[in-house]
Amino acid sequence: MNPQALHQDAAVIDGLVISNWSRSVFEDMQRGGLTAANCTCSIWEGFRPTIENIARWKQWFHEHGDLLLQVYTCADIDRAKRESKVGVFLGWQNTYALEDRVEFVSLFQELGVRVMQLTYNTQNLVGSGCWESTDSGLSDFGRDVIDEMNRTGVMVDLSHVGPQTTEDAIRHSKKPVAFTHCCPTGIMEHPRNKTDAQLRMVADRGGLVGVATYPPFLPWGDETTVHHCIDVFDYMINLVGEDHVGIGTDFTQDQDVAFFRWLRSDKGNGRPLTPGEVKVTKPPIGLERMSDYPNLTAAMAERGWSERRIRKVLGENWLRILRDVWGE
Repeated sequence: MNPQALHQDAAVIDGLVISNWSRSVFEDMQRGGLTAANCTCSIWEGFRPTIENIARWKQWFHEHGDLLLQVYTCADIDRAKRESKVGVFLGWQNTYALEDRVEFVSLFQELGVRVMQLTYNTQNLVGSGCWESTDSGLSDFGRDVIDEMNRTGVMVDLSHVGPQTTEDAIRHSKKPVAFTHCCPTGIMEHPRNKTDAQLRMVADRGGLVGVATYPPFLPWGDETTVHHCIDVFDYMINLVGEDHVGIGTDFTQDQDVAFFRWLRSDKGNGRPLTPGEVKVTKPPIGLERMSDYPNLTAAMAERGWSERRIRKVLGENWLRILRDVWGE
């Protein structure tokens, strides 16, 4: 098995990217052989700022059409692969932009938002985040939101969601859900990491776990390497099976300190949610830029993974669940 040839041939899908978007970042995505990615366009933003972010993406799809293709369906992902472009499906890391209107789900779905994370770290109208001191669970409004997401074909993402709200959402959703980007508490205890029970709960209902390669969630910290990341993939596969694991790097390429300070502040401008100095996250050694995705495939092959397993984790598992949820 030639890892380079396999990477070029396989569908490579990243469950979460939140980089500082630019022509050079888009070029790195293409250079890395990325077929498609869930690209965040809303976190702490309300309705109008989110609309402005989506409008900016629409401009980028036009200006960088030689590199990018907006994804509405899995057929668009197949097309991106054929045309050697990067398919982008827009996603949220919070449901703030819905404000108090369930009917906005379908509006944003029509604009191309295909993934919505229910909460980002703290409380909103839907439920609680993983840094909220008291997780009171999924609200009745949150149940209505999930019902509408199920109806319109928007994936439920639970990566930053609190434990009780997570379990409530998994049970309520009629369609599979995902942790698009997370690590297990079995590797490192962290409020953002997920327990074995939560991970199994998602997989048992047909969902998917995107493995984050984000060093703050890993015990090796700034010394994390691409080979350490394979340790995390192996842990997940041993726990939930190779059919329920994918990539969810949480790439923050080219972001600055101001961005990380905004992320770590409640509602974007409130109290700090995590202790310690705010600094730019150092990516794993060997996975410094999105042009380095082939190094991940090579590390999988070096670990002795079969070609079938590599293809599943690189992208085929994501394609399956996206078809299940999007219905097209």
